[in-house]
Amino acid sequence: MRKYIGLSIVACLSLSLAACSGNSSSDASTTAGKVQISTTDRLGNKVELTEPPTSVAALSPGDAETLMELDANVVGVPTMTGKKPASFEGIQEIGNPHSPSLEQIAQVHPTVFFAQESFKQYANTLENQSSKVVYTKADSIEDIQENITLFGDVLEKEQQATELNEEISEHIETIEKNTDKVRALLVYGAPGTFLAALPSSLSGDILEKAGGENIAAAFPKADQYPNYASMSTEKIVEANPEIVMLITHSDPAAVKKAFEKEMNQNAAWKNLDAVKEKRVVVLSAELFGQNPGTKITEALDEMTKQLDEVR
Repeated sequence: MRKYIGLSIVACLSLSLAACSGNSSSDASTTAGKVQISTTDRLGNKVELTEPPTSVAALSPGDAETLMELDANVVGVPTMTGKKPASFEGIQEIGNPHSPSLEQIAQVHPTVFFAQESFKQYANTLENQSSKVVYTKADSIEDIQENITLFGDVLEKEQQATELNEEISEHIETIEKNTDKVRALLVYGAPGTFLAALPSSLSGDILEKAGGENIAAAFPKADQYPNYASMSTEKIVEANPEIVMLITHSDPAAVKKAFEKEMNQNAAWKNLDAVKEKRVVVLSAELFGQNPGTKITEALDEMTKQLDEVR
């Protein structure tokens, strides 16, 4: 896949840095039945198509919205527990990355189906039904931009994809580079589970770009969730975060209530600056509980706002 990276320095906007080089190609052939589109997905798999897909579907909200921005015919969108985009109205829901519905995906029968690595166990079933599975990932802002480039390759909308990426890169450059770092703890919450987001996660990357210091950076990775770490009260108290931000894709109010209950059960939490100053906040589930796609700029703005209120 052709890489497009435009994160923290203006030079990347020209795509001239060696670090921004990629290994993909997009070839065209006018001969019917021959490969017209050739690129590489986010897992390194070669993707070859004889023509742009007539229909697509995606398990990630951000992927589905971005495909719509590139004028793709989106016939399947993720099933969402919270507020869903107005653009998803009237389109078949097909499950989510954690629980895809093979039956619903088969019903809409997309030419190309965009999914995450966790879908690999089902890929053969879908490809036997003549749907091409193409993988995306979203562990960083760079990943989201590379997804956009991939979509542009597959849809033959390279120029539109480049423009979307330039908008994201330019927005990142507008964020004031504040050297006054704010010590922050990012907590991913789900029923009965709380994990600390590491810098290798998407929210961790957003925190860094917005000028925060992730106090969990050195926490050991969780076995099943390598971009997250188990909560260590001792280490959290030692690092003393100035703000605690909760991330969830389920019921935000319920998650916050459960987290506050957990804090109240451990007296050590009460000594944290974040708790004393009542800086335990819930971030937008739409922007942080999932891949936000091109709304990554809004996620950056929200993170920046939260940090600025501490400074």
